[in-house]
Amino acid sequence: MMDSSESEPYAPLATLRLLDTTLKWMALILGGGTLGFMTLFSAWNVLVMRKAFNSPISGAEDLLVLALVAIVALSIPYGARTGAHIEIELLESSMSRPFSKWSLVIVKLFCALLLWIAARQLWHAGQSAVKFGETTQQLLISYEPFYYMLSVSTLLYFIVLLTDIWQLLRTGHVQIMKTEG
Repeated sequence: MMDSSESEPYAPLATLRLLDTTLKWMALILGGGTLGFMTLFSAWNVLVMRKAFNSPISGAEDLLVLALVAIVALSIPYGARTGAHIEIELLESSMSRPFSKWSLVIVKLFCALLLWIAARQLWHAGQSAVKFGETTQQLLISYEPFYYMLSVSTLLYFIVLLTDIWQLLRTGHVQIMKTEG
């Protein structure tokens, strides 16, 4: 009897499946909910409050900007895992297969290092946001939790890159997360 690792070139580990499932549900539930909020709130503010009553909701722009930050934070690791980020592969066709694999590993390691630094800096910015008075313009909502959200998102992207590197070293290619059913 063949197990799944013999029947497929790449059988995802339980942790990779867990990462995929977590990212998928975060994007679907949290991202979808945030997008729904943005759509309904924006339509309510513009069509009803501004046009009908000539009294827009004070601070609506602040809430919409923060919701947009949340959507971006949720999208970054999900986009990385599904292969949605742009990759320019101009020279790959003229490279040998081993050179192509190792150059991709090196580039992904460099990107992982940059993401690690960015995640740490975002976390540090979150810790100092209150001290420096970093808030939205009208409602004075602190940026602190949004820095933390972006930091965690960047750290998740870092983890995605590490799994990509692991897959490259193990099989020579990266299997992206499927987005259908």
